[in-house]
Amino acid sequence: MSPLERSVLLAWSIPIAPTLFSLLGFLLYVRGWSILHRTRPQQFPVWRLGAFVAGLVSIYIALGSPLDAFDDVLLSVHMMQHLILMSVAPPLLLLGYPTVPILRGLPRWSMRAGLAPILASPALHRIGSFLTRPAFAWTIMLVAFFGWHTPPAFELAIHSEHWHELEHACFLITSLLFWWPVIRPWPSKPRHPQWFLLPYLLSADVANTILCALLAFSGHVFYPSYALVQRPIAITTLQDQVAAGVLMWVLGSIPFLAAVVILTVNLLSPTPETKSHYAGMASH
Repeated sequence: MSPLERSVLLAWSIPIAPTLFSLLGFLLYVRGWSILHRTRPQQFPVWRLGAFVAGLVSIYIALGSPLDAFDDVLLSVHMMQHLILMSVAPPLLLLGYPTVPILRGLPRWSMRAGLAPILASPALHRIGSFLTRPAFAWTIMLVAFFGWHTPPAFELAIHSEHWHELEHACFLITSLLFWWPVIRPWPSKPRHPQWFLLPYLLSADVANTILCALLAFSGHVFYPSYALVQRPIAITTLQDQVAAGVLMWVLGSIPFLAAVVILTVNLLSPTPETKSHYAGMASH
């Protein structure tokens, strides 16, 4: 076994805070999902449970696998980590319709202890409604995306574990907000027509393309720290940066474009109302 293979095998870790939050979310979700699955099997099928669990697993892969161990020596690995936290984990978690299952999974004593009035408060609902507005969600996601990828902020995160953890939290939280209007996890209701989400998604993909193109075609190193480290594979700093830009460009566009295709198919598919209308016209 080569030294690189050995280092990869030994590079798995258990990040304490993400692991505890993931375990808690898993236990609450599974408990609530099992209750809802019995009463609403069509709304909470097994695949939603699988999607939520896959989202949690993807977070662990980003933060506890060799991706995290090598993110400070290979920019391409670091960008893969960001890609998972922004474009893989959030839509998977939201496809599980997590709000109601997690609330149903809470013990009853927590509701009696005063949690129920807080969750039902109009102020909390107004805050949630504001945070998931497409305009705000789109803006805050792109602010986090571009802000943390500027050289000063990126270098700060590389050299400080606390800032690095904050960076990851920002990516995950703002991306959850971004994908919320697209997936609309039950019981949230759409506040805009579906076609509105097409420019919402495509403009976000354009923003991703701009950053990736800068990394791939700029011709100079954006993040000096990667020029000072010894890389585990035979690749130059600039080649690593080009690979990072291409990976983020190609793989990062897939979730946006896949959502656009699904939305377009839904928009072009006849609704039950139009089907009945055409059936009535045919009968005449």
